[in-house]
Amino acid sequence: MVGQKFHIPVMFEEALRYLNLAPGKVIVDATIGTGGHAEGILEKILPGGRLIGIDRDEDSLSIARKRLERYGSACQLVYGNFMDIDEIMKGLKINAVDGMLFDLGISSYQLDDPNRGFSFQQEGPLDMRLDRRSYISAYDLVNNLNREEISDLLRSFGQERWHNRIAQFLVRERERSPIATTSQLSRIVTNAIPPRHRHYRIHPATRTFQAIRIAVNRELESLKVAIDKAVGMLKDSGRICVISFHSLEDRIVKFGFRQWSSSGELRVVTPKPLVPAMQELRENPASRSAKMRVAERTHTGKQ
Repeated sequence: MVGQKFHIPVMFEEALRYLNLAPGKVIVDATIGTGGHAEGILEKILPGGRLIGIDRDEDSLSIARKRLERYGSACQLVYGNFMDIDEIMKGLKINAVDGMLFDLGISSYQLDDPNRGFSFQQEGPLDMRLDRRSYISAYDLVNNLNREEISDLLRSFGQERWHNRIAQFLVRERERSPIATTSQLSRIVTNAIPPRHRHYRIHPATRTFQAIRIAVNRELESLKVAIDKAVGMLKDSGRICVISFHSLEDRIVKFGFRQWSSSGELRVVTPKPLVPAMQELRENPASRSAKMRVAERTHTGKQ
């Protein structure tokens, strides 16, 4: 893999520590990406351990496969959505695992590829699909939803203050010609926001791009389903570790853990979410919004 630029895994040391890794354990990396966390996990669970890596981005999965090939049969990679984690494990004849890691959000590898359409900082097609086999792209949503639907999407998934104005501008612009590129979308959104409100610490299009990406990939819906399925598959004392990057994700994880803990089947290890250390923030500014929540399974009867 000479010359390959890997995504820097966020909260790497914390993830390895809180998963309680040891030789012989079976771990699921539900968002394996390019394999950053997975490499560290494998070093801790061998000999005798097994890592199952899941991702719906085939490009990332291909990189991870090459990166981790030296681990042989101890590492098994699967194309799929973590929302289907129960079916994936069933297909692998795995009934219970010792730990699960979810590293949510978009990797630098995906953001840096203009052809993926995730970034407002680069010119590219309006795509935003994590899974390129999916039928619905950002182009479809931006050009086909009505004004009310776009406004609601931006408010619900982007917490965008100017959702109504942005929706109005988008609909007006697409009447002239389809909105087909990231730069077009970014320009329209920026113009929709009143000038005196454009100069906050984040780019004016940040929340809109987040909202559309979440909708395209059904990210919040997938996360809600996956948390319940994942907790149900943990062995006694098995741990689930989730790294989120915005409040909508963190809220789902927080309340998901709370529901399971209220029934006595889960113990929340981190009452307050962990955040990156100062050194990591200096070395990897992209980690600044990360939050990690960890919980441990109890009373499952699974060994």
